[in-house]
This record gives sequence, structure tokens and C-alpha cells, in this order.
Amino acid sequence: MNSKLVKQLLLMTLLPVFLCLHAPAFATGLPPAVDGQLMPSLAPMLERSTPAVVNISTSTNIEIKENPLMQDPFFRQFFQVPNMPRHQERNSLGSGVIIDSAQGLVLTNNHVIAKADKIKVTLQDGRQLAAQLVGADAEADVAVIKIPAENLTQIPIADSSRLRVGDFVVAIGNPFALGQSVTSGIVSALGRSGLGIEGYEDFIQTDASINPGNSGGALVNLRGELIGMNTAILAPNGGNVGIGFAIPTNMAMTIKDSLVKHGEVRRGLLGVTTQDLTPELMTAFNMTQKQGAAVSRIESNSPAEKAGLQTGDVIIAANGQAIKNSHDIRNLVGLLQVGDGVELEYIRGNEKKTVTATISKPEQVQLAGDKLHRTLKGTLLTTTQKDQLEGVVFSKINANSYAARVGLQAGDVIVSANRYRVHNLDELKQAVNPNSALLINIQRGEEGLFVVLQ
Repeated sequence: MNSKLVKQLLLMTLLPVFLCLHAPAFATGLPPAVDGQLMPSLAPMLERSTPAVVNISTSTNIEIKENPLMQDPFFRQFFQVPNMPRHQERNSLGSGVIIDSAQGLVLTNNHVIAKADKIKVTLQDGRQLAAQLVGADAEADVAVIKIPAENLTQIPIADSSRLRVGDFVVAIGNPFALGQSVTSGIVSALGRSGLGIEGYEDFIQTDASINPGNSGGALVNLRGELIGMNTAILAPNGGNVGIGFAIPTNMAMTIKDSLVKHGEVRRGLLGVTTQDLTPELMTAFNMTQKQGAAVSRIESNSPAEKAGLQTGDVIIAANGQAIKNSHDIRNLVGLLQVGDGVELEYIRGNEKKTVTATISKPEQVQLAGDKLHRTLKGTLLTTTQKDQLEGVVFSKINANSYAARVGLQAGDVIVSANRYRVHNLDELKQAVNPNSALLINIQRGEEGLFVVLQ
């Protein structure tokens, strides 16, 4: 028999006996060894990192909707319907990461704290602290909350652009409200987008187990540095299947800076609609370039138009970063602030060109709602393209406006007006008669409805 195999069998047989005989030695903190080699352990790194990962619990008071008949005292008395509470408290759990111990700033997911009336943070040492919302961005699912800055441990931040597929990673969080838990794996893929999970996507994919409650927790490298924030899982059967997604730190920290400074992300517009390159488009454009974002539409008077971009141009890089598809350009522009410059490298015909555009405010590109129809006063309309749906979105609606009173909501997308299909504000303006009723077709999530504005 092979001598090496004999040694391995003896080791497997004698190791339990060895551990029992030498239990006192291990109790003193001496590291275990096999064949004279120390056993590798993540414990020292985790002892430094886990104090920076917190558990987050929220409570939200929600109003219980009743059938109008239930509000009739005669009906309730006749059928002996007991009085029921009109409000109910809903609780949720998640995780967060302390990124600034001096200011008490905690990074988490927007969906962990969205609409919460109370936010409570539990530290690893057992302390429970009330938290305040600093700012949140639903489009990227990033939020920042603040806790009292007393004896906190912050986590070091790594440059997520240096990640490689195959790097070892560790996920820390609060799955299923069990308390702080740790799982390990590798980086399975980078730059995942187009999943429909968030508005802006550039996910790290990992096979480290991520489950409900891990959201907002830390994804760290073997040095204990934060490389991503655990956000979502792909769970076709409701459980973990080894496909988890984390927002990379470079993206999360850029959004964090804006949230801390303004309380929101003030995104601007480039003014282009793009689509992915397909083999058919490559043939039509007579291109050998396999990656890029083809410009299919340019907003009138937009930064893109002013910079000289044209439909049919193929953007291949922005600010020195390669653009593989339309999601890349959307993500990059979505992280820029109003007034920022973006250097675009593109192909027109057989010629490669470079131009710089300045990101502008949506109001500078689009028309306000009150310039289209009197019933739209108090709203801000902008052109949108989301999930292949083009139309005019209600970006903001004043709570006291007519639009709010008839039930319109921010995020509703106008896809037709007076039975004419509209893709942008120019087409909406042409379809509207300011002096008569306005019939609009609204898309709200998966639902569609008609609204008549008198």
C-alpha cells in the first residue's frame, strides 16, 4: 500500500484520540496542527470584521383597509361584527454594516428600512440602538442610517474594481433572525445586470449562502475588507441555491456620499436611449465590435444632442470604462451627479470618435407637467425606459395637486394620451389639448389603467 495513503489513514484514525488526549492544550488557545502544518482558519479575520456588522429590525404601522360596508354602524350591529383594530404593526429584519464609526453611519439596503416608522440596530455586543434615516435610494437599493457614535467598530473598505472571479469571499449577516451568521464561498461572476432586481444593477455574484435577513450585510474578502453589500438571491424554489448578489462597494459608496450630502441621489440626464448590440445590428452597422451600446434615440436639447451624438452611434467606453451593453451606460450615468462630465468613446460608421457631455438636471431637458395640461400642475414629467417600456413617467407629484387627488402616483408611466401612443414628452405634448379632458393610459408595475383628467 502507498506509504502516503497509510499515513493519511493513520491520521484519520488517530486524530480524534489525539484531540481527546490533548484537549487541555487546545483549551489554552494553542492552534491545532496536522503533520506539523497549522490548520487554516478565518476566525482571526472574523474577530476583526464581525463587530462592524449589525442586525436591523424595523416596525411599520400600516392601515388595514376595510370593506365600506364594515364602516356602517347599522351593518356591524345587525351582523354582530366585532370592532377590529384599524392599524397593524408590521416588523421586518435585515442587516447593516458600520462604515463610519466617528459619525455612526451604517450602510444597508433600502428595502430593509423602506417605510419604517422605527429602526432599531443591534450590535454584536448586544447593545440596541435607535437609528435615524440619513437617506435612501430605491433605484439602487442603498440606504444610510445613523446610530449614536459610541465605541463602534467600522469595517475597512476595499476597491471592488480589483475583484476577480474565483476570489474567496465571506458573507456576514442575520439570516432568518438567527443572529449573526457567517458563510463562505467565492466570487462566481462580476458585473451582473439586467436581472430586473433593481433599477441600477452591477452585482457581484457569489455562492456564499445568502438568505432572507442577510440583506444589507457584509461581503468581505479574506483580509476582512468590505467588497460588497449582500442584497438578493436567485431562489426559484424559495431557498438558497448558491446564487447570491451583492452591490459592489465602489457603487454603494458613491451612492452613500450623495445620500450623506443631500439625503438623496440627484441623478442627472445624458438624454440617450440605448440597446444592446445583436448579431443583426452588427451586420447592419457593418461592425466587428462585439460589445457596446447602440444609441436608438436622443432627447431633444439634451446633453447628448449638444455633444453631437446621433442615433446609430455605438458607445464603447465612458470615462475610460468599457461599455459592454446598454445596462453599463445606464449604470455609469446613474452614478453621476448633475454637472459632472462624461467622456464618451463611440463608433460612427468605420470611425472611432470621442466627445465629452455634461450631465444636466432633468428639468433642464424635460418640460414640467403644468406646461402640458392644467390638471398636471404640481407634477414633474420625465421620459423613461424601464423593462423595455418607453413612456413618460411621473417623477414627482405634489401631494396637494389634482394629479395626486385623482390617485396618480410617482412612478406611474404614461404610455398613451388621448389614444395616441407616446414615447416621450414631445409626443405627449402633441397628443394633448390643454383646453379639453385628457385621457391617459397608465402603467403601474404589472397593472394598466385609464385615467380621465377633467
